[in-house]
Amino acid sequence: MNTMASQMASTALVVRRMAFPFEGVPRHWFGGSLFRTHLVNGVNFVFPAGERFFIRSVNHYATKVSPAMRDRIRGFAGQEAMHQVEHLRFFATLESQGYEIQSFLEWYERVAYEFLEGSFPPEVRLATTAALEHYTATLGEFALRSELLDKAHSEVRDLLMWHAAEEIEHKSVAYDLLQEVDPRYRTRLKGFAVATGSLFYFWIAGVRHLMAQEPAEERAKAEVEQ
Repeated sequence: MNTMASQMASTALVVRRMAFPFEGVPRHWFGGSLFRTHLVNGVNFVFPAGERFFIRSVNHYATKVSPAMRDRIRGFAGQEAMHQVEHLRFFATLESQGYEIQSFLEWYERVAYEFLEGSFPPEVRLATTAALEHYTATLGEFALRSELLDKAHSEVRDLLMWHAAEEIEHKSVAYDLLQEVDPRYRTRLKGFAVATGSLFYFWIAGVRHLMAQEPAEERAKAEVEQ
């Protein structure tokens, strides 16, 4: 990660193309813990479609802002697109391990993006993106500064640390764009409410979807572990 850290020193948003080899990732890749593995797998579920939503939210304003902000939007969108690619590759690994995930992903995208997204105007969608970027950057900072991922399998740890580093790098883009197009505090509050409710609802639902596919005795051990 030293090379990546040096790249982060640049103020420009660099789009980094990665290709993590997930072939050797075990079924319970987080130190053998079923609960911790699925806690992270569950939040991973929201990323690819969520990142496409982020890109749509900022791109809506791309032609209405300064060239400098347009460049930041372009870098932000490029980084989020690469996150999507790698997390989708990781989904294929989960499926190869025997997990059924498509029914959950289809339900999530239908509820979150066919229904909820269209229920809010562009400025609230942008405010939701800014709030979610705050959450992901905060989680990223904690992961990078703590020993949180020490017991994770090396390839998944590298995926999460790369993602965390870039979330920190571009965390201000959506917020700065929101301040430029709609600085009203009430818009920020609406976005924060939507972001908080949707993130934790879909995250918990994803964890439950995976836990339900584990044998009863393994689930019982996970309950003790919690």
